[in-house]
Amino acid sequence: MNRQPLRLAILEATRILEQAGVASARNDAELIAAHVLGIDRGRLPLTPLVDPPVVESMRRVVEQRAKRVPLQHLTGWAALGDITVDVGAGVFVPRPETELLLEWGLKLLKGREYPVVVDLCTGSGALALAVAHARPDAVVYAVDNDPTALAWARHNADARATAGDTPVRLYSGDVTDPTVFAELDGLVDLVLCNPPYVPEGTDVSREVADHDPPQAVFAPGGGLAVIRHVVGMAARLLKPGGGVAMEHDDTHGGAVPELLRARKVLSDVADHQDLAGRARFATALRG
Repeated sequence: MNRQPLRLAILEATRILEQAGVASARNDAELIAAHVLGIDRGRLPLTPLVDPPVVESMRRVVEQRAKRVPLQHLTGWAALGDITVDVGAGVFVPRPETELLLEWGLKLLKGREYPVVVDLCTGSGALALAVAHARPDAVVYAVDNDPTALAWARHNADARATAGDTPVRLYSGDVTDPTVFAELDGLVDLVLCNPPYVPEGTDVSREVADHDPPQAVFAPGGGLAVIRHVVGMAARLLKPGGGVAMEHDDTHGGAVPELLRARKVLSDVADHQDLAGRARFATALRG
């Protein structure tokens, strides 16, 4: 059996993905190679030659990716913070830009013992579970209104608890319901939220249009309908000195801070950019 250079297989995969319009072609080709080989991406240079069945397996996965199936659906996981969560059909795939929101939240919790954290619109559970992993002393609550998302979140929460993380408390509920987490009013250190926020009718990539659940992506009211409820919920949940961080559309850099400022109990409102320099998430503290 003639072994083949892995480097050439990755170059060929990159070429196919570039032709298909995949923005991160080289990155995806390397991650597909690592997935097929069952190794970390950083170990690819230590595998110069591969057997033909490996090249064939890579080709099959690359074909799917070229049809714009999300990479995370093909590998079965997505990373956030220092953990990975399983993802697939019916659940929103965590994005790299959410790392910045997580970082802001963990920084706010520094020096606080046994903080109470709430993750709204939890989806796969990634944000809640990343916080629970980084802060074993935290009491972390998470909520979603979608049964499919909650099934994924439950699966991921069980896996993280088995791995030794402090279990999160997972609930079915809707952020538009003023009674959700009423027992936590005024007791929460940190509210995190990556809500549906893309204005309806916005052109999105095929990966999002064909594979992300639309109710986790799009929101009416110019993309602000759910965010309005999240702002109100954060205002009632936070204790003095507590903080909220929520992701938003890159067109919301003015609108979301304005909604936060409109709440008298919230102060220190700021908007933050992602790594590409786009307005991406807003934060505020409870006065």
